[in-house]
Amino acid sequence: MAMSRAQLLKELLPGLNALFGLEYDTYQNEHAEIYETESSERSFEEEVKLSGFGAAPVKNEGSAIAYDNGQEAFTSRYTHETVAMGFSITAEAMEDNLYDSLSARYTKALARGMAYTKQVKAASLLNNGFTSFLSGDGVALFSASHPTVGGGTNANRPVTGADLNETSLEQAVIDIAAFTDERGLLIAAMPRKLIVPPALMFVATRLLETELRVGTADNDLNAMKSNGSIPEGYRVNHYLTDADAWFLTTDVPNGMKHFERTAMATSMDGDFDTGNVRYKARERYSFGVSDPLGMYASPGGA
Repeated sequence: MAMSRAQLLKELLPGLNALFGLEYDTYQNEHAEIYETESSERSFEEEVKLSGFGAAPVKNEGSAIAYDNGQEAFTSRYTHETVAMGFSITAEAMEDNLYDSLSARYTKALARGMAYTKQVKAASLLNNGFTSFLSGDGVALFSASHPTVGGGTNANRPVTGADLNETSLEQAVIDIAAFTDERGLLIAAMPRKLIVPPALMFVATRLLETELRVGTADNDLNAMKSNGSIPEGYRVNHYLTDADAWFLTTDVPNGMKHFERTAMATSMDGDFDTGNVRYKARERYSFGVSDPLGMYASPGGA
């Protein structure tokens, strides 16, 4: 007995979904090394950075307690985007029993396309962070002059870009330790991990994983490794477009954020007019930054 179209779709769907999931999962979630993921139930999200309070003064005996006023520093907005794509198998291909091989190949290609777009969107904030992508305070994500409510500034990049080497990485650790809150109080920030493009993976290995200093005949310790200055080591991000730029995540909370509005979903149906079978995938998410001090970066040397 011939299988009806509805029965065929019912039989195909679980297998295609399994293939899609396996292929999608082969692409590492490299964005997870940079972004904290949260769920969303709205069309957009807004996160407000508060200024906090200044240093607490000494209260003399019999005097009144001093009260401070907190205020909003800036607001970061995340607008979710829908990412979707699909493919169809013609009625003729179905008749010629080509649906099995075609659907398997197309499903894997669809999974690759969906995964690729997500990683490119995540990396675009870093790729454009020295120029066109602005944080909530109105300046570039990586800037030497992030303004604070107290009138000062924070720098999450060197004033002059520097290639990744021992000196520049040590200076980055020092610069991160100098981060202050919106009222000018030191927050004792520390780096967590180094994010590099493939071109810098070998440099990163030598800087972070050798016991002795790189490029010297002395037996000096590699202070970066000995001190555990970058405790989570380094990760390679294949979607960074500048071969010289390098990035550090810090322990400052609420830095880079990824909001998931609608998780990945797949579905399949038949088109009555053409007789084609269609399979599609869809998800909805956004990437952004709530506090630029969650990262430090250098665009590399000139």
